Amino acid sequence: MLYTYNNVIHGFSTRLTPEEAKSMEQIPGILSVLPEIKYHLHTTHTPEFLGLDKADGLPPKSNYETGTDVVIGVLDTGAWPESPSYDDRGLGPVHSGWKGECEVGKSFNSSSCNNKLIGARAFYKGYEATLGPIDESRESKSPRDDDGHGTHTSTTAGGAPVEGASLFKYASGTARGTAPRARLAVYKVCWMGGCFSADILAAMDLAVEDGVDVLSMSLGGGTSDYYRDSVAIGAFAAMERGILVSCSAGNAGPSQFTLSNVAPWILTVGAGTLDRDFPAYVSLGNGKNFSGVSLYSGEALPGSLLPLVYAGNATNVTNGNLCMTGTLLPEKVSGKIVLCDRGINARVQKGAVVKAAGGAGMILANTAANGEELVADAHLLPATTVGQKNGDLIRDYLFSDPKPTATIFFAGTKLGVQPSPVVAAFSSRGPNSITAEILKPDLIAPVSGTSMSCPHASGLAALLKAAHPDWSPAAVRSALMTTAYSTYKSGEKILDVATGKASTPFDYGSGHVDPVSALDPGLVYDATVDDYIDFLCALNYSGDQIKSLARKDITCNAREKYSVRNLNYPSFAALFETAQSGGGGSSGGGGDSRVVYTRTLTNVGAGGVYKVSVTSPSQSVKVSVEPEELSFGAKNEKKTYTVTLVAESMPSGTNLFGRLEWSDGKHIVGSPIALSWI
Repeated sequence: MLYTYNNVIHGFSTRLTPEEAKSMEQIPGILSVLPEIKYHLHTTHTPEFLGLDKADGLPPKSNYETGTDVVIGVLDTGAWPESPSYDDRGLGPVHSGWKGECEVGKSFNSSSCNNKLIGARAFYKGYEATLGPIDESRESKSPRDDDGHGTHTSTTAGGAPVEGASLFKYASGTARGTAPRARLAVYKVCWMGGCFSADILAAMDLAVEDGVDVLSMSLGGGTSDYYRDSVAIGAFAAMERGILVSCSAGNAGPSQFTLSNVAPWILTVGAGTLDRDFPAYVSLGNGKNFSGVSLYSGEALPGSLLPLVYAGNATNVTNGNLCMTGTLLPEKVSGKIVLCDRGINARVQKGAVVKAAGGAGMILANTAANGEELVADAHLLPATTVGQKNGDLIRDYLFSDPKPTATIFFAGTKLGVQPSPVVAAFSSRGPNSITAEILKPDLIAPVSGTSMSCPHASGLAALLKAAHPDWSPAAVRSALMTTAYSTYKSGEKILDVATGKASTPFDYGSGHVDPVSALDPGLVYDATVDDYIDFLCALNYSGDQIKSLARKDITCNAREKYSVRNLNYPSFAALFETAQSGGGGSSGGGGDSRVVYTRTLTNVGAGGVYKVSVTSPSQSVKVSVEPEELSFGAKNEKKTYTVTLVAESMPSGTNLFGRLEWSDGKHIVGSPIALSWI
């Protein structure tokens, strides 16, 4: 045995031959035998961007200085305890209910933890059973973070304020997490060779036992049915214990159906950009200028223009345009600025290749795969990244001018960039490939990579838990979703950087988080364990499949008409069949021309009369809500309403989007509506 599990599942992990695994599946009492799955890992300004610097906008009891009893557990690559973001000044002792430990190992001892970093554990048995012993000359077999990813995610969620932070003088300011007074516990499950499901489950198992309030997981491993998805299984048990599980949606965008972590009891977080940029401009010999981005901080290029060469013309290999190691001819690039195409190898490595060949600078041009999405890098030589359109124009000039020249200017840090946010091109997109009637992602949060947007949402969830300790994970998620915004102040839809056009709920879910509004949402869509079990019954899961998640015997009522659509979710997704498709449908009875939802709202505010408004997706779709007015008095009072969608037949592949809002004049409780034809 590698691990025995006591909390998130009842079972163990071990090494078996395929024949042994197949044989074990036949043994009475064995619910399932799951193969080991390899998962992959998916700030100084974001608190201000989110409005968290405006303490007067926050209710007193949830002030930025509260939340010291809330623990955020982070499953990642561990922690670098010397980081000043783990400073515990001003934090008192940990509450008596905390059961976590600070494991001792290579480069990590008991004094590595404190009243900020209150727990640290490492899990590697699944990794070693799959790939062999960890190479301790390259990484520490302990909670020590040799990569940096885990330190970044954990401190993004709950890092202490660090004044004077910057990256080579860029983005200078005070770095802090979104919940800077929260406690942090790190669970190292990711290593150089990946993150393995046996270790992830073991970490979730202990995190639940340790007593975390929020679990943040910036990792994903594809999609599978919930009863075969280790993260979904572990998250179900965490949800039962009142723990919100926040997971990254993935970095596989902008293609559709690329989401990870889509279980409805998980908060699925996509990525949006900030209003901050690091401009670096290309100036060509023909007098034209093109904007790009860079974090280069070394010696600038000379003021004069330099010769410009395309990497594809300075090589003897077919993929020389990508500036891969050893592909550039020094005699053709020495002293010149080199135009390299993005793709295959790391962006900064391309600059290193140019520098090694004697190049003076680099222009890195996006191709169709990345479009107009720009990522600023700390390059090793004067370099900037430009979008596909600018890259094509620079390339056209280079090929048309017999003696092309260029230079690069660096303009530091720029704030107030508009429009912002926009949906990041890499952010994974819906629809939900497991249950199309559950709209995912749930929302988007700031910054580069869903690995970092996820802990932003985790930290916000911790703030909400501090302000409302009696709220369930579903209530916290609902508050974040129903107060999210999907339009700019101008009324225009949030843009998608991949297309330059308006984004949709398949890109941003309910919208971009608005934490100040989320602290006082007025109403929430709550959900209990029984609601999720009814959802599993609606999926026609067998008793054993449900037991794999619920860890107890469940019998779905054969006389009950379960519907996926009746899960009390804060968003709406409908699946319709075209007239030609004839049959099929979707789990839970989708595919009709008429669908009905039942939803229940819980009052968590002062009460009042809420009236509904609907933005219909199209004249071909009729949306009716009954009743159109809900009156709330007492705290936690519940009211139920129904939504009926009647849609005309549309061509297969059509997607339409609308919105439903309840408002009492102060609060807006918003829900996106997504309709798809198959």
